[in-house]
Amino acid sequence: MIQFLNENTDLPAFNAAQVRNWIQRVAVLHGKTAGDIAYLFCDDARILEVNNQYLQHDYYTDIITFDYSTGKVISGDIYISVDTVETNALLYNCTFDKELYRVIIHGILHLCGYDDTDAELQLKMTELENEALQMLEAANDGN
Repeated sequence: MIQFLNENTDLPAFNAAQVRNWIQRVAVLHGKTAGDIAYLFCDDARILEVNNQYLQHDYYTDIITFDYSTGKVISGDIYISVDTVETNALLYNCTFDKELYRVIIHGILHLCGYDDTDAELQLKMTELENEALQMLEAANDGN
């Protein structure tokens, strides 16, 4: 089950059924099946708290992914700071929605086994995010 929850912020507006379907299709594309995935949309203060408590990092980030996957079934908790997504949308000169969808699928790609710990891996991750975003755009064009 894919859940969308909020903590210290409003839940962003998007079509949850469509996003769930998209997530499932992206997982299948990467040889995985979506299991229990909880998205926790929060504010910067909460993501900093999570970053400090679990990763011993003292900085803000847009996403933190906790991977509980086993075998081909991806599962996890994905924290997304709505505040940082808003800031990054301005920084990258894109819409809030596009940046939000990019971050949503970024977490799924981590659960699928992709990493972004160096420049080469970051480039690959961005490429995979772009492919996934094109899938979502194509689905939207079909509606």
